[in-house]
Amino acid sequence: MTDSLPSELLPLALEAARRAGALLRDGRPDDLTVARTKSSPIDVVTEMDIAAEKLITGYLSEHRPDDAFLGEEGASSEGTSGVRWVIDPLDGTVNYLYGLPTWAVSIAAEVDGETVVGVVEAPMRRETVRAVRGGGAYLGDRRLRCRPAPPLDQALVSTGFNYVTEVRTHQADVAQRLIPLLRDIRRGGSAAVDLCDLACGRLDGYYERGLHPWDLAAGDLIAREAGALTGGRPGEPLSTDLTIAAPPGLFEPLQSRLDELGAWHD
Repeated sequence: MTDSLPSELLPLALEAARRAGALLRDGRPDDLTVARTKSSPIDVVTEMDIAAEKLITGYLSEHRPDDAFLGEEGASSEGTSGVRWVIDPLDGTVNYLYGLPTWAVSIAAEVDGETVVGVVEAPMRRETVRAVRGGGAYLGDRRLRCRPAPPLDQALVSTGFNYVTEVRTHQADVAQRLIPLLRDIRRGGSAAVDLCDLACGRLDGYYERGLHPWDLAAGDLIAREAGALTGGRPGEPLSTDLTIAAPPGLFEPLQSRLDELGAWHD
């Protein structure tokens, strides 16, 4: 990877996210309906998810036709450049369907398998959060830093729940046993937004089971560039089994407790 490549990819990610965010914000029909479902009848895709992904992949392909794609709504192609775009065109679809504001466009660029650029566009917040590997995370012109690690019992931690009933039931049990050990738990409905809120100092920690690469690629880089540690079970990287993010000093006790509670299995 050349030093200049991330600086070439970042403006493309920013513009694609801006365009998709504007489409989703301004083009949402009053009679928005479910186009199809995924893992369960309540895990939905709307026509706007599909339209936003098409816009993003079309724009990026115009500028970089040899790149690969991995998108939540089916965009998948093999490239020849060593660059792959990992896209969640609408993270927080159920929030969007109901008219709730916590949703975002998430775009990450990988070079030879390593994430080097991440952009999360949250139109209803009027916020664009970005990061380049080794270059820090930013909200506008403000460089982001996680909050200093509090004791576990003073930590505000966010999580999410799966749409498969059996999985969600176990996740609720884990959360029920974790809540007495924390300041409190939040459930926003968008992994990308949660990871950015951690980077912005609005949360102390975050964990979730069942995330896919498009859910976390951009947000993971943003959180790490803001000073967070990320991972899964002790000694393992973050994965669909478990994703944990928190500043050093909180990450370790949170990870240990989640492992004891079985947050990594259904």
